[in-house]
Amino acid sequence: MSKIEIRNLTVEYTEKNHRFTALKDVSFSVETGEFVSVIGSSGCGKSTLLSTLEGIHVPTEGEILIDGKPVTGTGSDRGVVFQHYSLFPWMTARKNVAFGVKQVRRDLSSSERLKIADTFLGRVGLLDFKNKYPSQLSGGMQQRVAIARALAMDTDILLMDEPFGAIDAKNRTILQELLLKLWEGDGSQEKKTVVFVTHDIDEAILLSDRIIMMSANPGQIFREIPVPFSRPRDRASLVQTKDYSAFRNELLSLFYRDIAEKIGGNEVVL
Repeated sequence: MSKIEIRNLTVEYTEKNHRFTALKDVSFSVETGEFVSVIGSSGCGKSTLLSTLEGIHVPTEGEILIDGKPVTGTGSDRGVVFQHYSLFPWMTARKNVAFGVKQVRRDLSSSERLKIADTFLGRVGLLDFKNKYPSQLSGGMQQRVAIARALAMDTDILLMDEPFGAIDAKNRTILQELLLKLWEGDGSQEKKTVVFVTHDIDEAILLSDRIIMMSANPGQIFREIPVPFSRPRDRASLVQTKDYSAFRNELLSLFYRDIAEKIGGNEVVL
């Protein structure tokens, strides 16, 4: 049985008396411990898909199953990082992370939760800022706190919506490596199951076992592509190989061909 099963998912909205289809007949599964990235042009429903997985949106048609059970709302089995920082402005960075831990580990004492918060703030490079409020942090730093909170919750499933998009290149690389390290673990327990939305093809290749490409208007899957590179992946050496360049160019060609078809243009030549 797959960890996540998405069956014939359609999500529609009504705005100003206009019916809009964000997702149409989307079906795929994610195995336990698999890292799946979802890429596609703006407006293809990537964020809607993640929000529906989180339980925030209700499907118009179809269903989502986690461990064989229908998703009927949010749950403590899913850690989430959205594009926007979603921190509580009245809590310090440390307390924001500890609050997330509390949702899944109510058996721990307050001091134990704060200790875990310190550990993960240290891992994202923000331990010295633990007593700062969100308004005292830059946008990228706020997002790093949100990432620390999701990782500290230690859930079976991680749902991540462009979590590194607002972060500078250096810290983005560090956090990508941290995410991979935490996902791969030490072999003593099952890997987390990750659904990761990104616009960045290189990021998707580095992180993923499989890449799902979506098209827009309405949001649909038009290709599922296994990433052919073995793990662990060394970024510096991988990007210099001919196989990497060929695979990257294949993804870029598919990505831009879909956009060209949607606007009625010709195939893009790279």
